[in-house]
Amino acid sequence: MIELMRQLRSLLAALDPAALAGDECVRLVSELAATENACASARVRAAAQAAATGAHRQSGFRDAHEWMARQAGCSTAKARAALNTEGVLGDHPSTAGALSAGEISFDQAQQIVAGAAGDADSELELLEQARSGGLQALAQESRRRQLARIDPRELAERQRKAREFHHWTDALGMTRFRGALPPLAGVPFTNRLDEETDRIRRAARADGGELEEREAYAADALVAMLSGEAAAAGARRADLVVVVDSRKFDIGDEADGPCHIIGGGPIPMAEVRRLATDAFLKVVLHDGVRIDLVAHVGRYKPAELRTALEVGPPPTFEGVTCCEPGCGRQYHLEWDHIDPVANNGRTSFANLAARCWPHHRAKTERERAQGLLGGGRAPP
Repeated sequence: MIELMRQLRSLLAALDPAALAGDECVRLVSELAATENACASARVRAAAQAAATGAHRQSGFRDAHEWMARQAGCSTAKARAALNTEGVLGDHPSTAGALSAGEISFDQAQQIVAGAAGDADSELELLEQARSGGLQALAQESRRRQLARIDPRELAERQRKAREFHHWTDALGMTRFRGALPPLAGVPFTNRLDEETDRIRRAARADGGELEEREAYAADALVAMLSGEAAAAGARRADLVVVVDSRKFDIGDEADGPCHIIGGGPIPMAEVRRLATDAFLKVVLHDGVRIDLVAHVGRYKPAELRTALEVGPPPTFEGVTCCEPGCGRQYHLEWDHIDPVANNGRTSFANLAARCWPHHRAKTERERAQGLLGGGRAPP
């Protein structure tokens, strides 16, 4: 087997994509991705067996994770996560089979294992999502399922204890930092940061010239927020949106029904009631299928339609992502009329969907080809 793998590496090293047609490269990329996934799975399985027998010590490593990290050229943390996932794949046979066959990546397998937690139905649902979509959307669904298994009050306390902030100076003299905030503080902060980032990026585009990466404008936005320049520039303070099951809302704090912060996961009902004094809180009530009420608490009252759209589709109401299957993008989204305005489509909840710019443009071109736009302009 080792000789066959060496031959495969020789063939790959000799590959000249310029000698292939475009459609051949498309098929080749798909096959190489599957081969890479299968190789990663085999590597971790072999590493797990080496660690179990202690054979890794022959290479001078006492810690199996450090040994695997050196062999794979990855971080020790990533090696540890891979070996931990391999250790529980026996409880997830469908995922293990798909991983061994190269149908999914190890990163996808980790998300499935974490989200399913041994539940066969959840595993199959997440596996289907992994096969049809991207890692980002899968990670979001996995996280939602993981958080849903924790009592909201316990989760709030664990989040409080996990808060942290560290900063240091790197070799270039740049100030770097990392941290973690509970969702009650983190979600409003990132909402405001995203809004200010978009404002600065729009201003840069209006000035002309070459646009920088979004991360660069986010750094500018953070400085503007801390210095007060964002408020001086007229930036609107973004809202904190809490989605509450109306069937639980009037029962009392002990009910702890399904309620969560958009972008932040479940929170206790008692926290919802405490937050109701916040002038920038929006509470969205639903019955599990439809939105019953959008209650804007305080002085600011954005359009009810926009709030209804921003909470995301039922029954999870987890916020807005691109509606195209498997996309999962959360940034640079545009509200698209499912039935175009040029075709007498209405601006209504039922006729609006979020799409990222590439998917929005592709849909517009399809509609133009179908004669639905009447020569109208491209989406903004």
